[in-house]
Amino acid sequence: MADPQGLPEDDERTKSQIAAMIEAERDALARRRLELESRDVADDPTKVPGTPTAEDGGYGSRSQFESDVRWRYPTPTTISSWTMAPLDRSEGIITPSGLHFERHHGGIPTIDPARHFLFVHGMTQRPKKFSMTDIKRFPSVSRLHFIECSGNGLTEWRKPTLKTVQGTHGLLSTSEWTGVQFSTIAREVGLKEGAAWVLAEGADSAVMTRSIPLEKLLNDGMLAYAQNGEALRPEQGYPLRLILPCWEGNTHIKWLRRLELSDKPFMTREETSKYTDLLISGKARQFSFTMEAKSVITFPSGETKLPGTGLYEVTGLAWSGRGRIARVEVSADGGKSWALAALNGPVLPKALTRFRIPWNWSGQPATIMSRATDEGGNVQPTRQQLIAERGEPRNTPNVAAFPMNHVNCISSWGVDAKGAVTHVYV
Repeated sequence: MADPQGLPEDDERTKSQIAAMIEAERDALARRRLELESRDVADDPTKVPGTPTAEDGGYGSRSQFESDVRWRYPTPTTISSWTMAPLDRSEGIITPSGLHFERHHGGIPTIDPARHFLFVHGMTQRPKKFSMTDIKRFPSVSRLHFIECSGNGLTEWRKPTLKTVQGTHGLLSTSEWTGVQFSTIAREVGLKEGAAWVLAEGADSAVMTRSIPLEKLLNDGMLAYAQNGEALRPEQGYPLRLILPCWEGNTHIKWLRRLELSDKPFMTREETSKYTDLLISGKARQFSFTMEAKSVITFPSGETKLPGTGLYEVTGLAWSGRGRIARVEVSADGGKSWALAALNGPVLPKALTRFRIPWNWSGQPATIMSRATDEGGNVQPTRQQLIAERGEPRNTPNVAAFPMNHVNCISSWGVDAKGAVTHVYV
């Protein structure tokens, strides 16, 4: 295979990693095109009886003609890996639970909720152990929130590598989360004066831990036990997950088993050697929790083929960890001019927002892109603006060795004269 990144000849590990990444996306695209016809299709469905009721076992299944799935990033081990949500095939703003992106560091544990407990201790007046039954007795709330991995888009930092929105932005999803506010639990245990940080710990084999400012937890932190109207799925943290709206996904600790209060952060591996942002000065920014203003066009996007000239509806998703999306602008000429898109309601402060705008394609090559602005005036930057802050991309885009987190720059799609859409840089 030709070297897709023009990397030095001695960087075989990186070349192999990128080649595997491209191959994984290619396989996922091929699976999308399979015809999964497990049931006979009648010429006239009004002339024959349909499938018997509850034949699928009672849980429900999607049409055999729908084949969208998450695809796994080809890390050397499946125990520490992630999967991408097919956002380019999504409708509305909610991601189905079975398509919500995943990120695991030690595999997916199998946990009996009857044997799972949450310990809350440290700088508390009344340390307590809560069973799942205890937690579900407290008043519950249900809220729509997005979760985005801080590494969403890091594979594209140096140059376009993947073809689809699923590959470039698929570490992002919105769900309805149901659970108990942390503030409710805080009242139960009582907080000692001086408490300022909380160590959140998961029950996976990686024992994932992050230090969380107490102020954030008291503001809108949630201990979730349900997602989209049903119990959390195992890959989403069953039976209990921490939800920290608008903050990077790594802080939303899954399989939550312990909360320890302290007067200072715990400096765990995940917030020292990992999940920091390297700056142009050579220093690393730590505890950069908030996900910034961002957007992406989902149609037309990579691997789309426009059938001909005429009117199309350009649509996509926008989000910001700093407030509601106030406006989304779309350009069809590579950023030379911009037009205001319509925002579909509801426009919520901590969830994805769907935007739409009509576009009359003349058949000439075009470059389409979107730019989000939130209610605080934060504007999605161009790639060059982000480079000015972070520095030029390194020669080795090895995602394990040189992660570039919080990449929120504008993405572009090139439309050629035949209507084929590809991922491009402006």
